[in-house]
Amino acid sequence: PYEWKHCIGMEVGETYEVHWPHSGAGACGTTYQYQTPFYDGVFCNLDMETLQTLAPQDIANAVGVQGQIFTIVNDDTYYYPDLIRGWIVDEEMGMGQDIAMYTGSTTGESRSNEICSSYSPITWQVDRKCHKISASSFDKLCYDMKMQRDDMSDDLYAHGSRELVTPEYVANNQQTRRLTEKHEHDHSHGHSHVRGHQHHQWF
Repeated sequence: PYEWKHCIGMEVGETYEVHWPHSGAGACGTTYQYQTPFYDGVFCNLDMETLQTLAPQDIANAVGVQGQIFTIVNDDTYYYPDLIRGWIVDEEMGMGQDIAMYTGSTTGESRSNEICSSYSPITWQVDRKCHKISASSFDKLCYDMKMQRDDMSDDLYAHGSRELVTPEYVANNQQTRRLTEKHEHDHSHGHSHVRGHQHHQWF
């Protein structure tokens, strides 16, 4: 079995979803690019007074999340060392190629069909496929989070996912984006954290 050194409560064979928030109101490119909770990083360049004046479309234009789903395997053939910098785009492996795009909100167990997120709408881009990834890749991600200026210890374990959205609340603007350029990784993001589906979510 894999001996975890940095992640907490992770298991080989389980499936996890990683979220990478991006924000025009965040601290990208600085030592505070990666923060926990992620709201701090996403809105750290806005004071509350300014934030409260933003219209929904202002938030949608400024904040987005990329998501990718992984099943953990104990096989370093699937090692990707730089998850903290962004989702994996690999044409040969079919990673980051078939992308669903839609508007939604922040997620997590505190959100439901009765309790909405105050941070919405935001743009989501989610890889439709589930990919194998080595346990060592996730452990490296947890190590990298430990090395950040901000305390990211609350993101070293999987968080629960929200209940499924009922159909009447689902946005009707889903789009598909298929990438054709070949890249090893896409590093143009803000900061990361992990969610696991029922599997687990990690934020």
